[in-house]
Amino acid sequence: MTDLDLGGGYSARSISLEAYRAACARLEDRIFGGTSLYAFDPPQRTAPPLGPSWNWGVYHGADLIGWHHAHALDEQTAYMADTGLLPEHQGRGVYTRLLPHLLATFRAAGFALVKSHHRATNNAVILPKLRAGFHLQGLNAYEGGVNAALTLSLDGTYGEAMHVRSGFRPPSGEAARRLGLPDRPAPAPVPAPSLSLPPEAESGVDLGGGYSLHRVPTATYREVYAQLEAAAYGTDSFDWGDRESAPAPRGPLWSWLIGYEGQVAGWQASRAWDPRTAYMVNTALLPAHRGRGVYTRLLPVILEALRAEGYALVRSHHHLTNNAVIIPKLRAGFRFQGVQIDEHGVMAVLLLSFDQGYAAYMDRRSGLTR
Repeated sequence: MTDLDLGGGYSARSISLEAYRAACARLEDRIFGGTSLYAFDPPQRTAPPLGPSWNWGVYHGADLIGWHHAHALDEQTAYMADTGLLPEHQGRGVYTRLLPHLLATFRAAGFALVKSHHRATNNAVILPKLRAGFHLQGLNAYEGGVNAALTLSLDGTYGEAMHVRSGFRPPSGEAARRLGLPDRPAPAPVPAPSLSLPPEAESGVDLGGGYSLHRVPTATYREVYAQLEAAAYGTDSFDWGDRESAPAPRGPLWSWLIGYEGQVAGWQASRAWDPRTAYMVNTALLPAHRGRGVYTRLLPVILEALRAEGYALVRSHHHLTNNAVIIPKLRAGFRFQGVQIDEHGVMAVLLLSFDQGYAAYMDRRSGLTR
C-alpha cells in the first residue's frame, strides 16, 4: 500500500500487526492516559486468534504520531477497534481525512458492515463517524466506561433496514422483503398548505437565508401544527387511535414558528421536563426548507432562550438513524446519553449541559476522562 497523503504534512501507510503493537506500547499512555479504565489482573487465558487485521501508521513528516487497527469481526463485519493520535495532533481534522480511506479498504475487502465503539461523550470522534454515514445503534457499559455503538452499512438495503428498525421510515421494497415485513410503498408526499405567519407572531430573529424565528402563543403553535403535521412527517409511528389523551404535562411551554417570505416553514416547541431540565419537544421544517442549514442556525437561538429561563440542562429525543438532526445537536454540544423505545420507534436521548462542571462529570461517567 502506498502512502496516503492526508494533507497538512500528514500521511498514513500500512504497517504490520507487530509494528502497530509496538507503537501502542510506546505511545498509548500519552494518547489514552487521561481516560479512566478498569484494571484487570493479568489474563490467565490466551487470547483467541485475531483473524485478518488491517493496521495503519499515521505520520507527521517522518514521525509516527498515531495509528488505526481494524480486524474482521465476522464474515460480514469489519471492526474498527483502535484509533489513536498524539494529543498535540488532535483537532486538526486528521481522523476525518483518514476515515474515507479506511472505509474504502473495508468495502474493497467485501464487508457489508463496519462497526466501532467510542466513549458516549466523545463527540470529537462520534461526529466524523456520523458524517461519514455511521448510525448510532446503542450504548454498552464495559470496563472502559459507557460506549456508543456505531454501525456503517456498506449495503444500501441494510442501511434502509436500519431506518425501518428505528421507525424513521416505513418498510418498503427490498428492505421490507429482507426483514420479512409487508411491503408498504412510501405514501405520496402530502402537499403543505400555504400558511401565512399569524398576526400574533412576535417580531422575528433573523436566521439568515431569508428565514426568521418568531415566538407565538401555545394555542397558535398547536393550530399550525395540526394543519401542517401530515406534510412535515413521514416516519413510522404507533397510532393511538381514538384513545383520549391524558392532560398535558404541567409547566411552561415555549413555542416558535419558523418563517420564510412571510409563510410558515416550520416550528419549534420546548417545555419543562423537570426543575433543572428543558425538553425540546418538537422541531420540524417542511420538506422544501430542509438541507439549507436552518436547523443548525436555529439551535443557538432556542438554546439561549432556554438558558435565559434558568435551566441547566436541555434534553431531546430523535430517531436513532436521523443523522440530519443528531449531527447538528452534537455539534452544538449535546451528548449521547441513552436509547429508548416509544411510540415513535427507537430514539436517541441527547443532553446538553450549560453547567461546565456537569459536562465534565458526564465525561468522567463515560470513562472519557479520569
